[in-house]
Amino acid sequence: MPDAHHIVSDVMTFPAVAVRRDTPFKEIVRAMTARQVGAVPVVEGDGRVVGVVSEADLLPKEEFRDRDLTRAERLRRMPDLAKAAAVTAEEVMSTPAIVVRPDVTLGQAARIMAVNRVKRLPVIDDEGRLLGVVSRGDLLKVFLRSDEDIEEEVRRTVVAYLFPALTHTIHVSVHDGVVTLRGEVRDPALGWVAERLTRAVEGVVDVHARLGDADADPGPTEDG
Repeated sequence: MPDAHHIVSDVMTFPAVAVRRDTPFKEIVRAMTARQVGAVPVVEGDGRVVGVVSEADLLPKEEFRDRDLTRAERLRRMPDLAKAAAVTAEEVMSTPAIVVRPDVTLGQAARIMAVNRVKRLPVIDDEGRLLGVVSRGDLLKVFLRSDEDIEEEVRRTVVAYLFPALTHTIHVSVHDGVVTLRGEVRDPALGWVAERLTRAVEGVVDVHARLGDADADPGPTEDG
């Protein structure tokens, strides 16, 4: 069977930088700048995640610093104005925090980020305590796998699984993450399955499947 997908705990950053509810505004900025991150979790005394402060949460303080707003603008931007007046993490954080468990697959984590339009996710245990943080950059680490590593996994988990009797006749090559499968198979449907399974191997950028039907009629030759 194909290997299990990598999970969040394989790539997350830990220990993660975090702030408390009463962390002052400037301390939040210092923490984010020092660690070069765009967001930090806010935790209780026991490490339980209660919110997240992102750059977007902090920017209203600068945006509204010297602006005179109309009454209509004030009504429309009330949440942002509240953040502009904040002096602690509790007052500026977004809550509830969008979080993820360590056993979630990287694909699932990517979907959570996309749906919620966030760039980083706190990783929590069963009690809601902070374990680490996973970022978009962390999810892309699978594409750093070497071509040799990808080729070995495709041979072991796709070719040997689907074509145990043809392992020496199915050719697998990988260049810059692009996998090419060549060879003859008796069941064309298995060729389609091989392509799908190969695409599911982490680190694969694209797949070129050239698996022909060994029993297909080759058609007329040049000699007639």
